Amino acid sequence: MQNNRVWQRACGLVRTVVEGVRFDEVGDAIIVSVRPNAWARGRCGRCGRRSPGYDSGDGRRRWRGLDAGTTRVFVEADARRVQCRTHGPTVAQVPWARHDVGHTRDFDAMAAWLTVRTSKSATCQLLRVAWRTIGSIITRVNDDVEAVVDRLDGLRRIGIDEISYKRGHRYLIVVVDHDTGRLVWAGPGRSEAALDMFFDELGDERAGLITHVSADMADWIAKTVARRAPNAIRCADPFHVVAWAIEALDVERRRAWNHAAGRRIPESSGRRGRTTGDSRQISRSRYALWKNPDDLNPRQRQQLDWIAKTDPKLWRAYLLKEGLRYVFAVKGEEGKVALDQWLSWARRSQLPAYIQLAKKVTRHRAAIDANLDHGLSQGLIESTNTKIRLLTRIAFEFHGPQPLIALALLALGSNPPQLPGRK
Repeated sequence: MQNNRVWQRACGLVRTVVEGVRFDEVGDAIIVSVRPNAWARGRCGRCGRRSPGYDSGDGRRRWRGLDAGTTRVFVEADARRVQCRTHGPTVAQVPWARHDVGHTRDFDAMAAWLTVRTSKSATCQLLRVAWRTIGSIITRVNDDVEAVVDRLDGLRRIGIDEISYKRGHRYLIVVVDHDTGRLVWAGPGRSEAALDMFFDELGDERAGLITHVSADMADWIAKTVARRAPNAIRCADPFHVVAWAIEALDVERRRAWNHAAGRRIPESSGRRGRTTGDSRQISRSRYALWKNPDDLNPRQRQQLDWIAKTDPKLWRAYLLKEGLRYVFAVKGEEGKVALDQWLSWARRSQLPAYIQLAKKVTRHRAAIDANLDHGLSQGLIESTNTKIRLLTRIAFEFHGPQPLIALALLALGSNPPQLPGRK
């Protein structure tokens, strides 16, 4: 009896009676024979309702449990069927595993915990399971979390953005809570219909309580937010606005590269085309122009100094990019004044890319001013997108986004999986 209790604790079994333990020489595994106790016996596997017996089903069945060192452990019990009033003949519920699953709850929790914190390949090797099995486990664990946790409760200030995965050919919409810093929802697509799925889950009543929405200036986001969250103030994300300036700067960099002095060696068999002289210097200054001044290394500072002396137009384009970044650094009324000055400078800069950018900024001025007033940072969404991209690259290759969404919610949401406590 004492030995059975040890195995009951070791396997994390609750509402379960251990009948015996043996070693399977053929399968090189420990077999723990169990049965549900009187309270857990005779319940429907789908809804948990107590139901009369139907038949003995397919006899004995095994569930993979957590390993004992390097030895696999299986929980074995009768897989009887009951006659449920709702679901008809169904395999009876067992307290140690989910319905129609070949692993115990502890095994699923351990797999989810490992996948959130390490690569999927390492998890597969450690637990000795198939690649696709991890995806199914992640989805099951996330479904259990979603059943008891309402991630959408209490949303007031949210950020919306899309992220590409699988080499940029597929997209996910991500929604974060600016107040808690958590990912609260993710769904496939990047369209009004895809974003409507989030607001359908949120409901009209809770959508009416949203006060601020930060997003890029995509029309499909703006239209959906205006229709589904009419009380929300739309704020332009600083990250995307500054990205507009970087795109305009790159246009000027390419213009400078095309007009710079230098010999161009055309591409030939076995040799890539390349440039020399000033053209080569400008082509190598791309990251120096993109990066923030505080992040420049000594070599990149020298490249910027050289551009300031040799190409006034490209240097002016760089200063305009930094000027727009300064607007969001100071925020508030000072930021609005700085934006007015920046618009005046951009309109008379004689740089076509920045003249067009000034028109674009003017068109979205209300959303930009709202962000300067409320200071919603895009860094939260971008860091979330970076983590999701990392999870995609090191952990998943699935036919569909659902396991990826489940993993992202577990890894970045408010309730990462934890091993269940022993009762």
